[in-house]
Amino acid sequence: MKVNADFDQRVVMTPADYEWVKSPMVGVERMMLDRIGGEIARATTIVRFAPNSEFSEHTHDGGEEFFVLEGVFSDEYRDYPAGTYVRNPIGTHHTPKIGSDGAMIFVKLHQFNQNDRACVNINTRQSEWRQGVISGLTVMPLHEFGHEFGHEFGTEHTALVKWAPHTIFTPHRHWGGEEIFVLEGTFYDEHGTYPKGSWIRSPHLSTHHPYTKDDGATIFVKTGHLDM
Repeated sequence: MKVNADFDQRVVMTPADYEWVKSPMVGVERMMLDRIGGEIARATTIVRFAPNSEFSEHTHDGGEEFFVLEGVFSDEYRDYPAGTYVRNPIGTHHTPKIGSDGAMIFVKLHQFNQNDRACVNINTRQSEWRQGVISGLTVMPLHEFGHEFGHEFGTEHTALVKWAPHTIFTPHRHWGGEEIFVLEGTFYDEHGTYPKGSWIRSPHLSTHHPYTKDDGATIFVKTGHLDM
């Protein structure tokens, strides 16, 4: 299976585009954002778990990264409430079991560098924000990893960025690409309007000029991780 598998192309998915697909597990549905492969795949997905649903035990052969959007995601190790960011490195395993609140997560599978072994578990609703590079922006770093792209060296950055209303950022180029998931508010650039729940994947060396309007925005953003 291939879904948005050309990483040289810019892709935008908004909630109006969502098409939920049942997984092999009862009570678990997926909105596929990009995917290369079948049940074991390089994939970026929104996964929706019904209350009291379960997912079978599995190993993260290519790593697992997720952000809890709604409810509480749980496994045999702990509970992860909404706002939690997690990285489970290559070779880790778990058995998700969801409680009475259900859960929804934004998850990326099989996208880790072999040398990236960091385990990360951050409750972003209890973590501090830092001042951004311009007024109106605050940033919460989540993960960073330097790696090689062919003969080039780049750094993957993952963070939350909070935009105050009416903030305008400078036009910029995405070295190694950029991926955004809008968590709150509405995000804008010269290409379009992106409400809460929107996903934008921009390729290596793409450019844009982002800004916000009356409601501001909070985004989950990754840069420097797409093939050059």
